[in-house]
Amino acid sequence: MMQFTEISNFPTPNTISFHQSTTMMNRIRPWPGFTTSKQNTSSSSSSSSSFNKNNCINNHNLGDANYMEQLLVHCAQAIDNNDATPAQQILWVLNNIAPPDGDSNQRLTCAFLRALILRAARTPACKFILNSATSNNNNDNNNNSNINTSTTITTSSSIACGINLNIHKFSLLDLANFVHLTPWHRFGFTAANSVILEAIEGRTGVHIVDLSVTHCMQIPTLIDSIATRYQGRQPPTVTLTVGAFTQQGPPMFDFICYDDLGVKLINFARSKGVVLEFKAVPTTPSDGFASVLDEVRTRQEQMRFLYGNPHHQEELEEEALIINCQMSLHYLNHAEPEEDPSVVMSMRSMFFKALRSLSPTMVVVVEEDVDFTSRNLVGRLRSAFNYFWIPFDTVDTFLPRGSKQREWYEADICWKIENVISHEGDQRVERQEPRTRWSQRMMEAEFRAVGLTGEATMEVKAMLEEHATGWGSKKEEEDIVLTWKGHNVVFATALVPS
Repeated sequence: MMQFTEISNFPTPNTISFHQSTTMMNRIRPWPGFTTSKQNTSSSSSSSSSFNKNNCINNHNLGDANYMEQLLVHCAQAIDNNDATPAQQILWVLNNIAPPDGDSNQRLTCAFLRALILRAARTPACKFILNSATSNNNNDNNNNSNINTSTTITTSSSIACGINLNIHKFSLLDLANFVHLTPWHRFGFTAANSVILEAIEGRTGVHIVDLSVTHCMQIPTLIDSIATRYQGRQPPTVTLTVGAFTQQGPPMFDFICYDDLGVKLINFARSKGVVLEFKAVPTTPSDGFASVLDEVRTRQEQMRFLYGNPHHQEELEEEALIINCQMSLHYLNHAEPEEDPSVVMSMRSMFFKALRSLSPTMVVVVEEDVDFTSRNLVGRLRSAFNYFWIPFDTVDTFLPRGSKQREWYEADICWKIENVISHEGDQRVERQEPRTRWSQRMMEAEFRAVGLTGEATMEVKAMLEEHATGWGSKKEEEDIVLTWKGHNVVFATALVPS
């Protein structure tokens, strides 16, 4: 491993007119087409040590998203190659052009800068740089010397090490209000509820297995929809099995008492004339939610025993089994045998095959439509940069600057960026896959997608009318996709055994 022993001097602050660049950045509002990932493939494959700081700091596109993406790519390459000089130079430039309180493009870049510094700080060589930078910076301050490499790292490291992310831990009431600020989760709730209502039509009972990162935030609306749909008729009895798994990522919770949550949902359902049974099952994505799947198998065996004689066969067949997966499946390990010889089959494929053995009436999958599975840091960085501009861009439409909720919202995004960029192995839990790859896994497990009906599409469009005009939806094959300014954000698909 190369040791970072060579320290080169940085130019004085006069080399770059920061006032001029700030004015330019405020004037240039990025339109995120992000074509650089394809256009500059050849340039990104070149050695990071070819980075020229003089060309960089005199560049007249400092506020452009494509330019910032390229800076981040060069920096990531330098860190992965243990190439000290360009890494330090780029960190200096990024630290000056991407303030944490700037426009959406600057805040996005600042989040990636922080993540790269944290990644670098986890290696022994980079810790040496940070330590020596701190001591050298003290000497420089005493001597009133010019800015050099040491102060660059110290200034940048303050972003990563001196400012902790304020990850807010929500109460259930806070979360209920928070998830309704944007369609990010509401889209999946709305699409899923619509197809579930159609799937349970004519059934006397429904068993819903809820695997969701928002801990039943979808269920009150579903209960209300069931009550409305069955006005004047007897609604089906609802059995709700909730996967109570340890929180992997935002939104975080301070504490959840599932007993209290169950009581609240049961009382709410009763007020709507719906009979609800509630059970929370502790589980974890690390074993493919095995305890939840075992709970479903046990219930099916009990019902077969209870209704085993011909007189009760009708009751057995009339309970619909719905598996509702909301933003939770990307926490399953995605490693394939060719990537990890110790793996026979990826955890995700195993999960779908296990679901298929349960013969569910319907499986609903809602996930973010992006690929964070690459083992290559630069590949993940490009995917993440071309995706996470969306939440930074949308926040201006629903949360004012300086508000606590906005601080929580952007801290959650920064947490995800940090996890994608600075972590590896089991610590990297944000492992989203694109819609097409999920579809392939489902088909391999003998599921087929069923198109969302016109009613589902209308419900989604009605929900989106409550939000900013940049939000939209479209059909891709049999799935429905949430978009922001035409870019894919989240997809929802409904599956039945083929």
